[in-house]
Amino acid sequence: MARRHHLVVLLPLLALAVSFVAAAPEGHGDAAAAFIDGAPHRYLRDQQDDQATSMSLDEVSAAVSVLLGFAPPAMLPAPSSAKLNKLLLPKPFDRPRAVFLMQIDGSHDSVDSFVSDAGSIYKTKIEGAQNAATGLTDKDELIVIRSDESSGSDVLDNELTDLATWLEGSYQKADGKLNIPLKSGNSFTLLLNKEVDVEFASSLISLLKTIKRGIQVHEDFSGGIVSPAELLVCRFTGIKALEDEYGSAEIVKQGAEVVQTALTKAFDQLQGAYNGKIVGLVISTKEASTSLASIIDGPSSLHISRRLAEASKTNATASIAAIYLVRLSLAWITGIILLVSTLIGICLLMNMPLTRDTLLYSNVKMD
Repeated sequence: MARRHHLVVLLPLLALAVSFVAAAPEGHGDAAAAFIDGAPHRYLRDQQDDQATSMSLDEVSAAVSVLLGFAPPAMLPAPSSAKLNKLLLPKPFDRPRAVFLMQIDGSHDSVDSFVSDAGSIYKTKIEGAQNAATGLTDKDELIVIRSDESSGSDVLDNELTDLATWLEGSYQKADGKLNIPLKSGNSFTLLLNKEVDVEFASSLISLLKTIKRGIQVHEDFSGGIVSPAELLVCRFTGIKALEDEYGSAEIVKQGAEVVQTALTKAFDQLQGAYNGKIVGLVISTKEASTSLASIIDGPSSLHISRRLAEASKTNATASIAAIYLVRLSLAWITGIILLVSTLIGICLLMNMPLTRDTLLYSNVKMD
């Protein structure tokens, strides 16, 4: 329990002012999203056709809220509710309560190119730039796990080594090169003396950190008294950096393939750690940061954070108190038993008969 409290306090879990780019000019469909479902547990319906449907940012946000186990906004209009019914399976008491949200900024590739191998996919286009309203209240317990990107000299050698191991590549510290194998048999090489390559590597490291932290926090809270919903958020800016530097060159296509591999690995890893009880959401936009919208209402974040921190602290204190109570009870019971035994022994000695005992006097003949 003490470790659980330590994690809630130290990790930047509950800063719920989580923003992601999900906006383009009204009706142009420059933002696309894909919900990803795993095989062990199904929470999404199969898409009836290959064409992506369209949803507003409010509807996507409401879908995330429902997947996290909360009710959608009470003012959600009937057409939006119908879209949610087309997306979500009718299982109100069986929700994953965990969502992995990855935002890919500034990509000219469709979202399909990043999630084609990740699982069962439900595609949609996002229209409108209004702020999202999930309908969450201060009573809803939610953890948001996010890992800020490192940049420049903040990228450490051990992080690059872990990244290379995760992607089955290699990191050459002396040459400043990070090699990542591709499905085609070629290798994607990042030169870490270039700012754009460092930013791409930083985005991959941020994704890996988010996955590791999410799994760690999930393990700490699983089986406990407090069982909050979990939202993992990662914002990927590496593709946009490559496009700004190289345009539509081959290196950008290779970078997109690396992101697809990393995303597939990440979701598979989360599926295993969460026993299939998690849904992914990947959002790809052509125009980065044209309009920010909050998935979660920011003012609720501090209250939720305080509730979870207090709950963890209370659980840890209760655990210590319970152990102390058990030990104190055992000590009192043992003392009482010893005292009663001593009194009984004294009483028996004082009431012994004054006749000769055949066992004490061996000279007495026994008939």
